[in-house]
Amino acid sequence: MNLTDSTFIIVGGGIAGLCAAIGLRQLGIEAHVYESVPELKGIGAGFGLAANAMQALDHLGLKDEISQIGHYLGSYNVLDQKGNILVEPNTKTISQKYKQDNFAIHRADLHGFLLSKIPDSQIHLGKRALSFERLGEKIRVHFADGSQVMGNALLVADGVHSLIRQQLLPTSIPRYSGYTCWRATIDNSSIQLKKSTETWGAKGRFGMTPLVGNRIYWYACINSVQQNQHLKNWTTADLLDNFKDYHAPIPTILLETKDTELIWNDIIDIVPLRQLAFDNILLLGDAGHATTPNLGQGACQAIEDVAVLLDELKTASSIQKAFSRFETRRLDRVNYISNTSWQIGKIAQWENPLLIGMRNFFMKIMPNELKQQQLNKLLSVDFMQINSNHES
Repeated sequence: MNLTDSTFIIVGGGIAGLCAAIGLRQLGIEAHVYESVPELKGIGAGFGLAANAMQALDHLGLKDEISQIGHYLGSYNVLDQKGNILVEPNTKTISQKYKQDNFAIHRADLHGFLLSKIPDSQIHLGKRALSFERLGEKIRVHFADGSQVMGNALLVADGVHSLIRQQLLPTSIPRYSGYTCWRATIDNSSIQLKKSTETWGAKGRFGMTPLVGNRIYWYACINSVQQNQHLKNWTTADLLDNFKDYHAPIPTILLETKDTELIWNDIIDIVPLRQLAFDNILLLGDAGHATTPNLGQGACQAIEDVAVLLDELKTASSIQKAFSRFETRRLDRVNYISNTSWQIGKIAQWENPLLIGMRNFFMKIMPNELKQQQLNKLLSVDFMQINSNHES
């Protein structure tokens, strides 16, 4: 079967699903996106597009336009509670490796851009995928509204809570990290934030980064039991009370944030999987390898997924072969990132003053090569070359 004669069902209209739809269209493959929400607007706040994500976007022909709506990040520092530098990654070296820069972008801005590249007729909203069934070589997907759709291939990109993934792998339920998070995007006019930083302190972590349009994206993570109803009702005044002893401009950022601007959710991932491809079904993005945000790689890995998938589809003799090769190229990398991010989160969220003192001391005296070891393992390899042999 010629791949251009096939129809791909994409479940999920997030970054992975929309990028996949754009890429498949470039290959002449018909693809339809089915998304559960009634309106796609990119709920959330900001996130990073590291050099590896920009390289993947370059493969998709989207880099130049996206860099226009992203904020260039020249540096990123990890600080202690008083504002002293613990880690100062050499992002320029990594950028030179990929010949790409690092950016921060608002989720809504990226969603709007990606949607502009897909015909309305290929986006189907209010379609929550419940299950699938195989009919010969075809797949039928059932939705919560009672409708169904048939296709030759299914890309599962509906996130960490994917019901399709749980049908394939019943034990792959979301895992709670042990900390919860508030996020917001606010005006940067008075604060004039220039650098992107993350602060590790005894009462939690606080990260901030400038965005285009003179905005700031910030987030705060605090240790808690899961679905803590008390913290769910916290206001900016409560957050200010918690972070009042942290360095500037953290208290000012919280003072300038309205309660209505707060987004709150527990941080979750899934235990790394041993399989991403299931014949003509493939798990993409968070549906296949949801990770905690401690390496800033969630969206980046979703975009990498699409670049590698398209690379395989260009040469594979069948959908099944392309999906299988995708798994071979991606599984170790995404699992490494998930495991490393989980470990970093645990260390970053320490509350014990003695442990924090030891951690900060060793981080300050540690040679830069060691500090960057995990970052280099992540970013110094060209993900497009991992296990790439184009056997078909």
